[in-house]
Amino acid sequence: MLRAPLGTSARAIGLCGVAALAISPLALTLPAQAATAAPTSAPATTATAAPHGGRPDPTFSPADRREAIARADQDRAATADRLRLGDNEALVVKDVLRDTDGTEHVRYNRTYDGLPVIGGDLVVAQREGGRMQVVRATRDRITVPSTDAAVPGGTAKADAAKRTGLAAGGAAPVKVVYAAQHKPVLAWQTVVTGTQKDGTPIRDLVYTDARTGRQLARLPQVMDATGSGQSLYSGTVSLQTVLSGSTYQLTDSTRGGHSTYDANNSTSTARGTLFTDADNAWGNGTTSSRQSAAVDAAYGAAETWDMYKAHFNRTGIRNDGVAAYSRVHYGNSYENAFWDDSCFCMTYGDGGTTFSPLTSLDVAGHEMSHGVTAATSGLNYSGDAGGLNESTSDVFGTMVEFEAANANDPGDYYIGEEIAKDGTYLRRMDNPSLDGGSKNCWTSSVGSLDPHYSSGVGNHLFYLLAEGTGTKTIGGRTHSATTCNGTTLTGLGRNTAAAIWYRAMTTYWTSTTTYPQAANGQVKAAKDLYGASSSQCTATLNAWKGVAVTPTETCGGTTPPPTGGNLLANPGFESGATSWTQTSGVISNSGATPHSGSWFAWLDGYGTTHTDSIAQTVTIPAASTATLSFYLSISSDETTSSTAYDTLKVQVTPSGGTTSTLATYSNLNKGTGYVARSVNLSAYVGKTVTVKFLGVEDSSAATSFLVDDTSLTTG
Repeated sequence: MLRAPLGTSARAIGLCGVAALAISPLALTLPAQAATAAPTSAPATTATAAPHGGRPDPTFSPADRREAIARADQDRAATADRLRLGDNEALVVKDVLRDTDGTEHVRYNRTYDGLPVIGGDLVVAQREGGRMQVVRATRDRITVPSTDAAVPGGTAKADAAKRTGLAAGGAAPVKVVYAAQHKPVLAWQTVVTGTQKDGTPIRDLVYTDARTGRQLARLPQVMDATGSGQSLYSGTVSLQTVLSGSTYQLTDSTRGGHSTYDANNSTSTARGTLFTDADNAWGNGTTSSRQSAAVDAAYGAAETWDMYKAHFNRTGIRNDGVAAYSRVHYGNSYENAFWDDSCFCMTYGDGGTTFSPLTSLDVAGHEMSHGVTAATSGLNYSGDAGGLNESTSDVFGTMVEFEAANANDPGDYYIGEEIAKDGTYLRRMDNPSLDGGSKNCWTSSVGSLDPHYSSGVGNHLFYLLAEGTGTKTIGGRTHSATTCNGTTLTGLGRNTAAAIWYRAMTTYWTSTTTYPQAANGQVKAAKDLYGASSSQCTATLNAWKGVAVTPTETCGGTTPPPTGGNLLANPGFESGATSWTQTSGVISNSGATPHSGSWFAWLDGYGTTHTDSIAQTVTIPAASTATLSFYLSISSDETTSSTAYDTLKVQVTPSGGTTSTLATYSNLNKGTGYVARSVNLSAYVGKTVTVKFLGVEDSSAATSFLVDDTSLTTG
């Protein structure tokens, strides 16, 4: 949704979108069309990059997606076992994406003893026979003492309405486990409804502790915010229509069947009246024809569909080939527009004293992108995630405007500039703080702001990544950006920036993602798309630093291997497997982050019974001491704090002698990055030895051991 600026000239109005962005019981079913499917066994950029395995597969069709979802659904019990989930936990498949190297990213919701787990979503990435990587909304073990509620659901429903001053919704209370940035607790999910002062519907989910009756959270579902047609904002445009008898219907059969309806100035949830016409020439470009706003709505829906298809090979909002529908002329002088995920539809008001009809291109793209967020990462509408939710819609609404390349509404990084009657705008991405409320720079307190204003950090980031710093004219409007750390940046171009954003949102973000986590996800996305040593990865890292977020995920550089007395050959693996013996695929330059350079050794991480090793034979000269040093990064999906299920052993075998294990690391040593380690080899001076790293993984829950920058020195 979109929001007006704060300050003395602030407009007390904002565009809105209604979307089920928290996990609801309806989300815990197979996606549309997947449930009936029979099981069976690339983005546009402005920069040229070498092929990389992490790119989305452009041949992955809606039919392929349905088959992949069906397969993942068949395998979900086995996947839960490999993730070492509890006996009462189960996975529910939400979506599947596939990369060109065959890696599938399966997004799951979770249940506990049959109850939906709010904040239990996760993404599992794996290719056949490959390592398993997992991104989770929560790392907590999902368990509650009992699923028997001390507080009745009816009481929770009534209390929620009383606390909020709204009406209790018609939906029955739903018992859930609430774990969204909270220790898992049994809770009731209830709905409260009402109407904002401007006529925007309110529908909030309220979570109440089922033991104590305390309110845990309130998550808004309302987010402010080939014929021809003469539109209000985009001139004369082509429209796909359907001839039914002698009458044309404003239905686009080439884009999933999108239809446009007249809400007849009602605030009813009914669709309204389908627009029809006798000569297939729609509207007159002014509000004197009710068809004109419908032309804009149909055109905006088509351009949004085309942008997602052209850039991301996404076929429709849910990527299932099915279109939403649009309603115009909602309410009387209603100065808003909103996306409602429950009806899978867009609704536009006619405006009033502040806005003209709210059917401009960037508004349409913004609101429908709330639907894409709901279908992918499911970002909550609170905290940092709420800001990311809003900025995601601003990013892709802006991309729709640029993609349309319409001279009547040229692309720019201003939001809502066409609908504002005073000639201003709602938000600016180059300098968000100019609206009087949005923030350019991240701090830990940003998440406490309204999502329209916390979105400024994400908007600023996208502009810096796409356009860089400095002053320029884009779409006939002045843009000027600076960084929070005073650096000068050169942009990658909006198509590259959007590709990185989309990749991160669909593969690395979850419902509770924070700005620092989003930054790490985008650095990973840049590495996936362009390589760890690419300029795109470095630019992504620097852009995030430019909004005061320093990612812990790093890019591979060109750091030379260690020199000066190092007895190991190719110690940083920059020459691949040269001088090392390895099990297949251990020494790599993709899929994870090196300590330096571009190569590293990746042992285990499969989530199945597996053994990996690397070894090198070296002669240690006579000396007083000898030391083996290396950098080790351990990540694990194991949740135990007491049992070493997966291990990495450092072993030494003298020529003709017995193997000794000098150090052992395990899932209990997991951390957030590389740690310098060393082992004393003084007992082997004057001998020829084989130094070996041996990784052993059990049948469940992946643990990855990354080794880099090894060194064997004497003193």
